[in-house]
Amino acid sequence: MTRLTLVLLLLGGALLSGLVLHIGLATLAGEIQKLGWNLIWVMLPSIAVYVLDALGWRSTLGRHAEKIRFDRLFMTRMAGEAVNFTTPAAYLGGEPIKAYLLSRHNVPLVDGMASVITAKTTMTLAEVVFIMLGVGLGAVLLSRSADVLVPSLLGLGLLGFGVWLFLAVQRLGLFMSLLRLLERLRVRIGWLQKREQKLRALDEAILAFYQQDRRGFLLSCLFFFGGWLVGAVEVYLILYFLGLPVDWLMAIAIEALAVFAKGGTAFIPGSVGGQEAGTVLVFVAFGLTEAAGVTFALVRRVREIIWIAFGLWALAMQSRVAAPAEPCDRPPS
Repeated sequence: MTRLTLVLLLLGGALLSGLVLHIGLATLAGEIQKLGWNLIWVMLPSIAVYVLDALGWRSTLGRHAEKIRFDRLFMTRMAGEAVNFTTPAAYLGGEPIKAYLLSRHNVPLVDGMASVITAKTTMTLAEVVFIMLGVGLGAVLLSRSADVLVPSLLGLGLLGFGVWLFLAVQRLGLFMSLLRLLERLRVRIGWLQKREQKLRALDEAILAFYQQDRRGFLLSCLFFFGGWLVGAVEVYLILYFLGLPVDWLMAIAIEALAVFAKGGTAFIPGSVGGQEAGTVLVFVAFGLTEAAGVTFALVRRVREIIWIAFGLWALAMQSRVAAPAEPCDRPPS
């Protein structure tokens, strides 16, 4: 962990502690007590979310989708997500792990990595559409819509441009473009240059998906969008059990803006502090209390910890699967 990462983590922790102390432990305990055993119901929608996300990834695997049972694919994804949440790599550290674990199920490493990259792209595209929906609903529901709408649209525009640029670069050849750029800058990285053929094969696999599997692309986007949408069920249930006024449009808007806030603080490991502060701002914008916002954020944090624990267990179980002799080789086409 670098010094900057450590500083960001400490600042995030300080922000979270400040929010808790500002609200008061007694007040938060009272809010959580309102939920009681209903916390079990609150946790259930996340199962559907992660199942839909696994289906979104499966849609990018093409002919390799049948090589691995869905329950194993689900565990593989959760193992990778656990690494994403627990490493300071902006939620990307677990993506190579997913590809490596796929190779243990006879999916060539090149094709597995291609599916990881394309699934991350379709997931982000679906996220942008979902946030656009939430911003639109927020503009309709909030009387002070300009306070939230303008910065949200600006940030969303930057995010959308970034996704479009990433997609365009993938079509041109993501890794070979990187190698050529480094060559022009006279930067030599031996590890990359030695793997030029494999990187070229990876670019070809990514491009083949976009050109030859449009059905898989659309299905992946739809599954991921469904996952983002189901996340609003969790919002609805938490607010309902806290005794706060809520409807489905409001739940979708809050979920989308909370997702946006979390994404904006991805540079902090686990978005610690930033996720909670962003959630409080969204709740206040919708006329809800700060206490409800912090309670909501803490409940979500508990849910994340439970799934991280499951993912780490899945990672341990996957490590028992025998690795193939040549995980990087592709079968002849």
